[in-house]
Amino acid sequence: MAKLETYFKQSQPIGQYIDDMTVNKENVLSIYESFKLPNDDQRLKQLQQSAYSKVLVISEDWCGDAMMNLPILKRISEELNWEVRVFHRDEDTDLIDQYLTNGTSRSIPIFIFLNDNYEQETVWGPRAQIVQKFVDDVRSTHLPNKEDANYEDMLNETHVIISNRYKTDSTLWQAVYDSIITKLS
Repeated sequence: MAKLETYFKQSQPIGQYIDDMTVNKENVLSIYESFKLPNDDQRLKQLQQSAYSKVLVISEDWCGDAMMNLPILKRISEELNWEVRVFHRDEDTDLIDQYLTNGTSRSIPIFIFLNDNYEQETVWGPRAQIVQKFVDDVRSTHLPNKEDANYEDMLNETHVIISNRYKTDSTLWQAVYDSIITKLS
């Protein structure tokens, strides 16, 4: 199994990854342009002295959660001068299989925060807790039983509702920011 350093060096710099996106690129850029870091967050200032220097992201461009979370990580990493690289989950599942959500799910994005020696310091993802609650609430409100004849249509509608909020709701963006910074602090 490859080391995190190998995966990191084989991954795309985040700017190149965004440039090469074929799905959600405009939404990622829109969120990036709209989201601003708070000026007075002391936690952000304290992170400048932390061991973190790199972030290995496991993602895919079709992922709605990545669409919202990547621009926020990009803002944080630019402020702290961290190098961020993105590894395509579906190209080699050995990496994501080390970071399964709830021990079973290959959920993305996963942010692996590394030190100068490419050693894992902490991991964040795939969602902030507040965002998970929002997703759970939408699903419980809109989705019928899986055996229901309308399940697939309702699932697609649910994804649209979630995606639309991800694209426009700055309170969700702030929740992602707070969740990441809290994890790192």
